[in-house]
Amino acid sequence: MKIIKEKKELIDWRSENLDSPSLVPTMGNLHDGHLSLVGKALEVAQTCVVSIFVNPLQFAEGEDYEKYPKTFESDIAKLQKIEDASGKSIVVYAPQDPKQIYPNENKTFIEVKGLDDFLCGKFRPGHFTGVTTVVYHLFNLIRPKISFFGQKDYQQLCIISKMTRDLGLPVEIGMGETIRSDKGLALSSRNQYLSDSHKSDALTLSKTLKQAVEVYRKSGLAAAQEFIENVKEEDRRFQYLKILDALSLKSPSSESKKLVVAGAFILGDTRLIDNFLI
Repeated sequence: MKIIKEKKELIDWRSENLDSPSLVPTMGNLHDGHLSLVGKALEVAQTCVVSIFVNPLQFAEGEDYEKYPKTFESDIAKLQKIEDASGKSIVVYAPQDPKQIYPNENKTFIEVKGLDDFLCGKFRPGHFTGVTTVVYHLFNLIRPKISFFGQKDYQQLCIISKMTRDLGLPVEIGMGETIRSDKGLALSSRNQYLSDSHKSDALTLSKTLKQAVEVYRKSGLAAAQEFIENVKEEDRRFQYLKILDALSLKSPSSESKKLVVAGAFILGDTRLIDNFLI
């Protein structure tokens, strides 16, 4: 498996390989959710590039950039198993310094207005600008034909899709379904921050979202919205809990063909997000 740490080496590799690869952008600390995206990416391309880069731009002040878990050796071992089993190629791009992505005194950012200032964006100012900026750089360097993102970060998926359309980027955006633990908790690198007592409490998020879906299917939108409001009033650990049009991320209307029930939940210093599509 090829591991590239320098931007110039990546540019040279890409210029020598004319077939468009697939791409899975990550910050490392890989779990089964990431690995399922890599599996999807290898289904549609002979080569998958997996980026491992803890992007400083997407961390708001006071967030966990410095302590974000770095598990490079185990990440590589997991990817090697997938490559061996697939018979295809994985290339890891793992820049060790943000300057490998951003030039000195970077002043250029990609912002998708109208989708980035509510839900997670309301509570993580600047987060999505950091995400879209790094993803744009990766698209520009790697020039993938398709890039996969997980459903768990659904607002992120919508924002990246919108950026890609608006800028006319020749990249297809693919979605991988949320991978869960046996008990239903959406897998996340931040789950390891949870204490033993919080791990059971964390299931409140997915259970509540499932209940909202059930109420909607049984009694309709108004009943589901009332259920959500009652839950938020009773449990202040929910940072947000909403049912929205899944395409526009606006309030549902009679024209809505797909909905998303999304929530953010705070346990101690750990923030969890999850969603279900209807």
